[in-house]
Amino acid sequence: MEYEFLRDLTGNVRVRMSMDHEAVGHWFNEEVSSDPTLMDRVEAAVHDVKGTERQWQCIGHEYTLWMDDEEVMIRANQLALDGDEMEEGMRYYDEESLSFCGVEDFLALIAAYRRFLQGQ
Repeated sequence: MEYEFLRDLTGNVRVRMSMDHEAVGHWFNEEVSSDPTLMDRVEAAVHDVKGTERQWQCIGHEYTLWMDDEEVMIRANQLALDGDEMEEGMRYYDEESLSFCGVEDFLALIAAYRRFLQGQ
């Protein structure tokens, strides 16, 4: 999982992710940028589910984060629509709307994001 942190013209941090992980970047850009405490909640949840069969999810405005002991899934909330609700011929580009990664990789990304925020 490769990533890059940038600042846009307004000074906001933007995360650009490698292919197959775009939804992770979108989650940071849409959910974390408006609520940085979300990273603390995710880290606390990692400790709560570690070594258990439990799962945890956080439904945001645009993206939902789901995790268990080993894996993190980030899904665009628009993917929750039933097929009947979509107009004929409309399909979502799933690779930008759904991503999976390991919990340890995700925690490393959170740590790198925090370092970037503190460094600039």
